[in-house]
Amino acid sequence: MSVAAATALVCALGLSAVPETAYAAPGEPGPAPGPGGGSGGGANGGQSLEEVHQEVDGLYRKAESATDAYNLAREKQTRQEKAILKIARAVVKAQKEMAGLRKRAGAMARAQYRGGGMPAEARLFLNGDPGDFLDGVTLARKGEQATHGLIGRLERTQVALDRYAESASQEWERLDRSRAKKAAAKKEILGKLARAQRLESRLAKDERERLRQLEEDKARGAQAKWLDTGILRELGSGATAMGGRAVDFARAQLGKNYVWGAVGPDTYDCSGLTQRAWATAGRAIPRTSQEQWRLLPKVSAKDMRPGDLIIYFRDASHVGMYVGGGAMIHAPRPGRQVTFAGAGSMPILGVVRPDAR
Repeated sequence: MSVAAATALVCALGLSAVPETAYAAPGEPGPAPGPGGGSGGGANGGQSLEEVHQEVDGLYRKAESATDAYNLAREKQTRQEKAILKIARAVVKAQKEMAGLRKRAGAMARAQYRGGGMPAEARLFLNGDPGDFLDGVTLARKGEQATHGLIGRLERTQVALDRYAESASQEWERLDRSRAKKAAAKKEILGKLARAQRLESRLAKDERERLRQLEEDKARGAQAKWLDTGILRELGSGATAMGGRAVDFARAQLGKNYVWGAVGPDTYDCSGLTQRAWATAGRAIPRTSQEQWRLLPKVSAKDMRPGDLIIYFRDASHVGMYVGGGAMIHAPRPGRQVTFAGAGSMPILGVVRPDAR
């Protein structure tokens, strides 16, 4: 990749680095009950409501997992765009330095040409003063040293320019890969969300209410089983000042809609809510639930305190914030709002503490 091409990356990047907007899930199509009407038997090709629930829940969970992949690719793209801009600025600076060095080299060459074309014996004869002649020789040597130094700087600057160009080329290739991954993840997410919403839209109104009730019953059952372990007797209750601020922020978001990829202030996805809450409290944490699980300090579930983040499912695809009393706040999925839920209402992978250190 040439230096000129590396410099041109600034312009190319300017066209592609527009701010990324959060994408809502595809709009719900209007209800289209099947032959079974409100019976729950014919609205989805003969599926029972339980089967519809399992398929819808599975689709939303897979979409949430793919959302983490999308957010990771988006973050990587942002970092790579910044790296390319940094390299491009370094290229421009080095090119300016090279232009200045070449100008100085040209002036030196002209000076040497004007004063250095006569043999030393002739210059001594014409000068007549050996002292002046020796002074001139000393100055000439200093000039030669300066010339050699200038040539060295020119060579080093050219090497730097070549290195910058190579780095820019590699970063650009990585950026293309990140964009491709992001596009693939987005396509997968939107497909699953659309499929889940089509399934739900085919249900009659009373079936949709029963589906919501089925979700709540399953969550209550899981929470009761979790509480039966006696976990509440072991849990601490006191939040740190920072954790308390994060909890207060999360409470203030109750009732706001879940929107895929959203980080507030009006809509959220699950990790967007926890990230924004802790940012408001004064602690920057990773964007995705998977990165929150991977990078934040882990604590035992029996030791969790308000403000800690509970990571759910084996693939760390969901996150909620523990708020005390065995409850958490989370942004569940499209079509739902930020709400309270039992901390044990879903399979817990583990607990992380943003302010552990």
